[in-house]
Amino acid sequence: MGKTVFDVLNEKITEHKRSAMEFLADGGCKDFPHYRNMCGLIQGLSLAQREVNDLMRNFMEDEDD
Repeated sequence: MGKTVFDVLNEKITEHKRSAMEFLADGGCKDFPHYRNMCGLIQGLSLAQREVNDLMRNFMEDEDD
């Protein structure tokens, strides 16, 4: 089975999260507000990824019926 739109979205979100986490780990934030913003970005991407995974799971269950 080929990649679905869910797989592509998941990969892109993972790529953005990894990039943001590496930025944080490398000390890339210039101040606390920037750090807080990056943490919010990672939190938002994690939420989006959970939603995509839930949609994928629901879609796959509907196709099995």
